[in-house]
Amino acid sequence: MIEVLVVDDDTRVARVNAAYVEKVPGFHVAGEAHNAAEALRQVESLPRLDLVLMDHYLPDDTGLAVVQEMRRRGHQTDVIMVTAARDVSTVQAAMRQGALQYLVKPFAFAGLRAKLEAYAELRRTLDGGGEAEQAEVDRIFGALSAPSEPGLPKGHSPTTAELVRQALLSAERPLSAQEIAERTGVSRQTAQRYLKLLERTGRARLTLKYGDAGRPEHRYVWATRA
Repeated sequence: MIEVLVVDDDTRVARVNAAYVEKVPGFHVAGEAHNAAEALRQVESLPRLDLVLMDHYLPDDTGLAVVQEMRRRGHQTDVIMVTAARDVSTVQAAMRQGALQYLVKPFAFAGLRAKLEAYAELRRTLDGGGEAEQAEVDRIFGALSAPSEPGLPKGHSPTTAELVRQALLSAERPLSAQEIAERTGVSRQTAQRYLKLLERTGRARLTLKYGDAGRPEHRYVWATRA
């Protein structure tokens, strides 16, 4: 069994998420916490803990602050962020602090199940031990993302797609590929590739900005805001 701590400031949401976890074979809820202090106490006291589903907006601190304190105390427990925080800076901070995945609220059971099943697959891969060739390394790094983003073509990263999506969602106007690159930290070419993908799948819309001369500039807006 994979032992999970569910952290959410809303007790009702925590119960729902815990029920979701229990429905996925191989997972068991070891505890629930509703603030940062309680989350840290549970991390310290639970006899076994494999994974934390971490909310970001907690009444006494942020989820990322809890993760940072966990690492400072030497706890290497895996973390998946489960939060309504959509700003790109929070997504980037979660990546840098070692969160394995980032699930944006609200979500259905299928969304969380996909993340958990991918996590279980990652653990099975890592439990084999030994040395890894490049293909095996690629499989390890892709294990968490591939099952949860079945619509992405081969060679596309769900993490990068999420960064681009969050940049579009947080923008008050259509953005160019260069502006997306600056906001997410990816190259302009990478930003353009993901923007075209989002446009093809109907999640982003292309608009044109005409200048005094030359070709119009391509700008993108999230489809629900177009």
